[in-house]
Amino acid sequence: MSFIAALLTFILVINCLLLIFLVLVQLPKKDAGAGMAFGAGAADALFGAGSGNALTKITKYSAGALIVLCLAINFFGGKSGRDNSGSDFIKQVQQKQMQATVPATTPSSIAPAPITPAPAAIGTNGK
Repeated sequence: MSFIAALLTFILVINCLLLIFLVLVQLPKKDAGAGMAFGAGAADALFGAGSGNALTKITKYSAGALIVLCLAINFFGGKSGRDNSGSDFIKQVQQKQMQATVPATTPSSIAPAPITPAPAAIGTNGK
């Protein structure tokens, strides 16, 4: 994985944690849920009376950054995954099968085996 893809992955993890926190802190419409557990008044004290709007905007930007980061990681880090793709695996399997089906052309396999006569039966009527 390239350095840029690793850096973007780290930023993506931080962004995901921020997004999870923002969703949990927001007040639900019925004043119940995880938003109350984290202290609904803390958001009002931090962002002011219109904290619902500020948290909503930050959540929207964080979700947009999530999508952009995922696409960027796919663009920068996707080249390493293409080196060992499924089509390469299929080609390797087909080559192995071709090697297994082609008979070996060694001198011992070309020369016919000597024919030895069957041992004579003991007795004349098979007893």
